[in-house]
Amino acid sequence: MAKYEVGYLVGSLASNSINRKLALALVNLSPPELDLREIPIRDLPLYCYDYDSDYPEVAKRFKDAIANVDAVLFVTPEYNRSIPGALKNAIDWASRPYGKNAFTRKPSAVIGTSPGSIGTAVGQQHLRSILRFSNSPLSVIPYAYMLLTSVVRKVSGRVSCESMVEFLTN
Repeated sequence: MAKYEVGYLVGSLASNSINRKLALALVNLSPPELDLREIPIRDLPLYCYDYDSDYPEVAKRFKDAIANVDAVLFVTPEYNRSIPGALKNAIDWASRPYGKNAFTRKPSAVIGTSPGSIGTAVGQQHLRSILRFSNSPLSVIPYAYMLLTSVVRKVSGRVSCESMVEFLTN
């Protein structure tokens, strides 16, 4: 049985983020052939092209982590109808300099949760646009993203609601 390594990025820096809890729940629900591991973004400095000729060590490790997985899962909230600045910063580090984009042909998927009624719909739309520009195929599934609005009450690192488990694993 093939083993697939998927790196996941949590868009929120908050330690108690509901999206971090969702990511942990997905790790707990993943099948044995799927190895999900976080690629942290917290310690990345703000991107500036002045670094393109000599990346800081933390940015090199980040970019290498993306290069060394089979796919990337983005688990992110929506901030002001877009993606969090820290996540955009991480994408900039991974996709620069020109010609050395770690996302090129790297399959990706997007999921997010929010207490709001439209979930993370607009933020996910922006993220998918950025990923398309970064040449990251968004899976062969026509809708490789999920909007979760009621998951806030159901996720705390484990999913206790059986219908939510079924939804997330299918």
